[in-house]
Amino acid sequence: MDWVTRNRQYTLTDAASGFSIAFAGMDFNSQDIDALKPLFERAAKEVARIEAGEIKNPDEKRKVTHFTDRMTYPQSALFAEVEDFAAKVRSGEITGATGKTFDALVVNGIGGSALGPQLMQFAVNGPYWNELSREKRGGNLKLYFLDNTDSAEFADLLQVMDPERTIQLVISKSGGTRETKNNMIAMEDFYASCGLDFARHAVAVTMKGSELDQHARNGKWLKVFEMADSIGGRTSETSIVGHVPAALTGVDFKKFLSGACAMDVWTRTNAPEANPAMMLAAMWYIAGKGKGDRNMVIVPYSDRLVLLSRYLQQLVMESLGKALDLDGKQVNQGLNVFGNKGGTDAHAFIQQLNDGRDDFFATFIEILADARKINMGDQVTMGDYLHGFLEGLSAALRSKGRQTIQIKLPQLDEFSLGQIIALYERSVAVYAEFININAFHQPGVQAYKLAANGILELAAELRKTLTEIAPFTGTAADIASRAGKAEKAVEIASLLDKAALNDTNVSRTFDAVSGSWIYSVK
Repeated sequence: MDWVTRNRQYTLTDAASGFSIAFAGMDFNSQDIDALKPLFERAAKEVARIEAGEIKNPDEKRKVTHFTDRMTYPQSALFAEVEDFAAKVRSGEITGATGKTFDALVVNGIGGSALGPQLMQFAVNGPYWNELSREKRGGNLKLYFLDNTDSAEFADLLQVMDPERTIQLVISKSGGTRETKNNMIAMEDFYASCGLDFARHAVAVTMKGSELDQHARNGKWLKVFEMADSIGGRTSETSIVGHVPAALTGVDFKKFLSGACAMDVWTRTNAPEANPAMMLAAMWYIAGKGKGDRNMVIVPYSDRLVLLSRYLQQLVMESLGKALDLDGKQVNQGLNVFGNKGGTDAHAFIQQLNDGRDDFFATFIEILADARKINMGDQVTMGDYLHGFLEGLSAALRSKGRQTIQIKLPQLDEFSLGQIIALYERSVAVYAEFININAFHQPGVQAYKLAANGILELAAELRKTLTEIAPFTGTAADIASRAGKAEKAVEIASLLDKAALNDTNVSRTFDAVSGSWIYSVK
């Protein structure tokens, strides 16, 4: 089949929105698609069960409702409550503790609680939103994030944040997420040190009855919004998790949901070859031999979509990276995601994609409408160059036998972003059925949290030991032995290294003879 015919056959287009996705650059044929018929049938049946409200997260005995909830959410009382709250913040009817109007929002959350709002902000409002005047922002708020338990991030925020004019939005489904809780406690202490009532600046998004819910209500926070137990963090951007930051920063969230729902309708199409989610999942499956043997490279030719690969890393890798299948069989499934932005990528990692290991497939995303017409001479625009770089790179990769997918959007706005997110959410759900795994739990995340708790417990024991043996000078092994934890000498050395740079009672010097640190405890 020639290239023109293949593109005609394997390009799916939504005429109403202009969204298109082309699979012609992937290494497959019609027989490969036919062979997947049983998997297509299984996926269609199981995704229908998701939308029928059946339990589809068996490990946690939960429903999975992000596809269906977004259909009814715009008509809900909760949606209206969020919009009303945002309007009152803009108008100055709702103010902070000192009566000043709010001018900024800090989103304190991790994983999906931050990645989705970050992607939305960058894609719709752009990277320099916070530099605009309040007038140019239409009275909407600047937006900052706390998405880690790193004191440097917290310190950086304090350099630019006016606490009197900032809303602190804490997002945690369980209400006890440690990273988010740490930042909340630190911010409460900071507001107290400023003589400000934190509660007059605090908003929570969490499950009813959670630790955060109780803390916020008992503290009489400004607002508490309830989120559903049946929506996971990595699929929460079309829920209230995405809505509150969007509403406060002037993003048309209803338009965003319209795009997601339009894609949901399209991806319910029965015929697999006319269904973009079924076909996208099929490409992942065929390319990776059902084992994730090829990496997914996301290359949006749009500066505003530079965070898309980070967003998809969580959505795809946390959903599909599983040790066991639904039958309890060890499968160690997964699909690696990485990416950059075009044409920056051509000066970054594309050298390897072009000449290095053939262990990937690249997905190019193009925004057809230029944000600004900038002439480069000879009636060629900056946008023409970007398009040429995309097509040139795609052709160069295909000439080397490398595989590509191409997505085109007429413009980048709330609607088209909703389409992209919904497409990948549905494709993940379909692919999970192909490989028989639970896409909606995250046992590996829980495992690291348990391991971290063990280190924190060891740190508490070490602090007690240091107090008991002071003054003392010796190696980490010496101190571990004194603590009765000789087998934990490596972990204790790491704790001592940290303490030596942060605790005035602990210092260290390097002994060149033994090649190890010597610790002194006052």
